[in-house]
Amino acid sequence: MRIHHLNCGTMCPVGGRLFDGYSDGMSAHLVCHCLLVETDRGLVLVDTGFGLRDVRQPRPRLSPVFVAMNRIQLREEDTALRAVERLGFQASDVRHIVVTHLDFDHAGGIEDFPNATVHVFGRELEAARAQRQGFVASQRYRPPQWDEAVNWQAYEAGGEPWYGFEAVRDLNGLPPEILMIPLPGHTWGHCGVAVNNGNGGNGWLLLAGDAYFHHDEMNPDHPHCPPGMRAYQRLMEVDHAARLANQGRLRALVRGHGDEVRVVCSHDKVELDRCA
Repeated sequence: MRIHHLNCGTMCPVGGRLFDGYSDGMSAHLVCHCLLVETDRGLVLVDTGFGLRDVRQPRPRLSPVFVAMNRIQLREEDTALRAVERLGFQASDVRHIVVTHLDFDHAGGIEDFPNATVHVFGRELEAARAQRQGFVASQRYRPPQWDEAVNWQAYEAGGEPWYGFEAVRDLNGLPPEILMIPLPGHTWGHCGVAVNNGNGGNGWLLLAGDAYFHHDEMNPDHPHCPPGMRAYQRLMEVDHAARLANQGRLRALVRGHGDEVRVVCSHDKVELDRCA
């Protein structure tokens, strides 16, 4: 398998280094880190960032509050479809999409790949469809982004554990080297997605989604998160204790198996640059 690291969305919230830890000036720089995996069963996209329709007609697909708060840069060249095309593929080559969760900045490109099966943790699909009460829930889940996606595959945890984590194995139509790892807290059905690229490809890669937001949160000895990013995580979480517990488990994974598993999150530009 071959893994491509894509940025499928850029956000520049006010706050600079108070938000991302390094930017000078007033604007921070966040990305939407997605994966395109070449397999013998077709292309697999892990998360989709923002889609073409988000860029061209942001309302009602995106929340005006979050567009303004995150200063989302709606650029067609940042979409997953355009990134796939730049690599020489077509939308029809993407046979599967695996989503960490269905927030607006992860699921916006689903409808750009109408032939793809969309794999999601069942608890997340339930929450996105039926638990949108309250301000954050009503704004984070945007059904117009995915209400035309009819080929859903929903899962519960099952199979052998993965480095001590529950795992969703045997994803329908996908090779066994791709797993979903439940990491609830940010949303009720939030998952990481693990891809085994073999020892020649440096082993396992875990895209941990929004289980954390800043690379220093995975420092096993001195974890740190800039205050703006820490506040945003608190705003978006559904279960504070579970989110922090999973961050602790991910740090333990890095500490004990960092030579076997590379852990990255969805919005840290430093991590994306290291991978790319």
